[in-house]
Amino acid sequence: MGSESTASAPRWAALARDTNETKIQLALNLDGGDFPPDTDSRLLSDKDESHASQASKSQTISVNTGIGFLDHMLHALAKHAGWSLAIKCKGDLHIDDHHTAEDVCIALGYAFATALGSATGLARFGHAYCPLDEALSRAVVDLSNRPFSVVDLGLKREKIGDLSCEMIPHCLQSFAQAGRITLHVDCLRGDNDHHRAESAFKALAVAVRHATTRVKGREGEVPSTKGTLSV
Repeated sequence: MGSESTASAPRWAALARDTNETKIQLALNLDGGDFPPDTDSRLLSDKDESHASQASKSQTISVNTGIGFLDHMLHALAKHAGWSLAIKCKGDLHIDDHHTAEDVCIALGYAFATALGSATGLARFGHAYCPLDEALSRAVVDLSNRPFSVVDLGLKREKIGDLSCEMIPHCLQSFAQAGRITLHVDCLRGDNDHHRAESAFKALAVAVRHATTRVKGREGEVPSTKGTLSV
């Protein structure tokens, strides 16, 4: 009965993370649908006209970090991972994009780990290849509780929109660290940096979706030869 209730429990989390550099409100549901009841009212009351907003019968997505290309990448991540995701951030963009991009991805990783809880009964591993026109990326994910990341996107521009290209792999690394997962993301080919980055986020999304899938018949089982995935 315990494993059945765990298997049907909502996998969601809400948080507010305020520092001198950023003020973030975030709500996440790994399976789409509604947001948790403790979602910050500022996320639900504001009418967000951002381009990174989308609502369907299965998902609600609204991302507004103040950095358009970061919004675009997180929108793609949520959409193809099957999440409902709402993020609002007010950061010190008068300095640069670093604190906002880093803190948003730390907050997202922490919410992911909180929503996921235990990897019991899950596939644990996921991998995916995703193209975007001439670009092709590969992502491999392990819900290991052992945070580690290897990211090689081969980006050449200084910026895409208002997001520094050096921050794009750092965002993925920050998500992996806070989310306590191992991830490897590589762009295998591509000429356009926008395409290279977006194909990478889409590949990560699909890999995460596969890794977090509940495996029928394995309820209550820990997907590890150790018998645990805890530290």
